[in-house]
Amino acid sequence: MGTLHKLFFFVLLTLLTACSSGRYQHANDSTPSRLPNQAELKDATPRAENHSRGGNKNYQVRGINYQVLTHAQNFEEIGTASWYGRKFHGHLTSNGEIYDMYSMSAAHKNLPLPTYLKVTNLANNKSVIVRVNDRGPFHQKRIIDLSYSAAYKLDMLKTGTAEVKITSITNFNKTNVPKEPLIVNIKKSIIDSQLNEPPTKKYIQVFATSKLELAKKTALLLSKKHLQTVNYLEENKIYRIQIGPFLDNTVINKLLLELKQGSYPNAYLRNL
Repeated sequence: MGTLHKLFFFVLLTLLTACSSGRYQHANDSTPSRLPNQAELKDATPRAENHSRGGNKNYQVRGINYQVLTHAQNFEEIGTASWYGRKFHGHLTSNGEIYDMYSMSAAHKNLPLPTYLKVTNLANNKSVIVRVNDRGPFHQKRIIDLSYSAAYKLDMLKTGTAEVKITSITNFNKTNVPKEPLIVNIKKSIIDSQLNEPPTKKYIQVFATSKLELAKKTALLLSKKHLQTVNYLEENKIYRIQIGPFLDNTVINKLLLELKQGSYPNAYLRNL
């Protein structure tokens, strides 16, 4: 019986040590080594999405029960916002996606995943549109955790927190998201783009992942499907799958629309 007690104590101690060490590379959160670029400061584009398979059930954290709302219609809340950065970068969010601190995303305790929100800093009236794909924050009286890019755009990095107003976006008919593929005159579009602006190499960033094999597989599938050059660039152990470069605005806009209406709603344009 003494041996069994010793074995039980050893297993319990191992589990407690594992839990205390956590799954993150950094013990504490920290500021990224670079600022967001212009492409990473673009608002998320609201669109109708089905609820994620993960992260939409009622749950418990630190003995507190949280109820997940069935919808985000007419949701509005005022309170304190915080942000999260390098500690969580590259790890799974509550709905199974990869957290990218340079994307326009956020965490909320109760809203269904995903939900699009307009977040306004009440101190300076600056605002961003984010896509909620994670749960939190679970400390103090904070109502939302923002990505690094979102916090930067709201000019709240110096203070760390800010009093904000968050408003759900559920009427997608009033956004600038096209519902049907655009029918355009390709030759005319090429001429117009050449006359109105200098040639700029543009890319589509499809998504980001910390898994190299997934990045390779996705790049191969996209290159075969769209007959375009696809790269997976690594930075801070995150692989960013990018299609391009493009010089024709019509081609890149048509492909971006196809990707966003398909399996990659967070795809966006980048100038490199």
